[in-house]
Amino acid sequence: MPIKEELKQFGTHFKAAIASKVPLLDKISYYIVKTKGKQFRPLISLLSAKVFGPINAQSFAAATMVELLHTATLVHDDVVDDSEQRRGFFSINALWKNKIAVLVGDYLLSRGLLVALERDQFSMLKILSQAVTDMSEGELLQLEKARRLDINEDIYYRIIRQKTASLIAASVSCGVLSTSEDPEMLKLMHQFGSDLGMAFQIKDDLMDLSEESVGKPRINDIKEKKMTLPLIIALKNAPSQKSRQLINQIRANSEDPKVIQAAIRFILDHNGVIEASKSMMDFRDKALGSLKTLPDNEARASLEKVCYFVTERNN
Repeated sequence: MPIKEELKQFGTHFKAAIASKVPLLDKISYYIVKTKGKQFRPLISLLSAKVFGPINAQSFAAATMVELLHTATLVHDDVVDDSEQRRGFFSINALWKNKIAVLVGDYLLSRGLLVALERDQFSMLKILSQAVTDMSEGELLQLEKARRLDINEDIYYRIIRQKTASLIAASVSCGVLSTSEDPEMLKLMHQFGSDLGMAFQIKDDLMDLSEESVGKPRINDIKEKKMTLPLIIALKNAPSQKSRQLINQIRANSEDPKVIQAAIRFILDHNGVIEASKSMMDFRDKALGSLKTLPDNEARASLEKVCYFVTERNN
């Protein structure tokens, strides 16, 4: 990994960015740092920066902004979903209740904005602000459609492009901006990040149906009445009467083990997993294609490995 030392330095930048003089907030910030995940978005941000030049202070600012925004959305998501765990640890709302969790999420978001303003990174701020807009719209569109369970493939792709891929694309773009002023490279890398994000989310959908250990309850999406790509494809492939019957069962009692098992069988029998996997690979291949025109260096090679990691991971 060509940015091993830089990732360690990023950790220092992130800790400094969320530090607070308010004891409760500082305690929660320490907990966030201690339980943080794989730092996927800072990783791709720094790698994207290094493709075009040495990682610098602006690169660390980009990675920090991205991770602050991502962490803020996770804290808020746990409140919205009433989740008690995140990556095997108690969520902020489980330990400190919803009111504090919402305020912590607001604090993290504001710190991300300040990191940009303190360094006059207005272009990065514009990219991240657009990502926040897209993510909010994607979440609301998903909630609106989930009530009726009538999401088709086009709407699904629109939702995940806004909800998931937008932040991954922003992570890549902000990294590029720290070391390159080439608008064509920025456009190319933004598309790379978007395609990578699409593959990332479809893999999440597939892992929910997998028997591998994925760090969260299996078939959680069905329980929560989420229309994932494997289910959407299976509903399209199956006879309309069988599809309506399954939708009515999920709508009536999505947590019934019999309904869940029926849904899994339905998805497998009507090629939901096979076709969703193909779609995931198509997005991965598009992302890899974007990388072919970049400078041939270690950072680019690592981004190629990231593309394969995204589609082969089991957590």
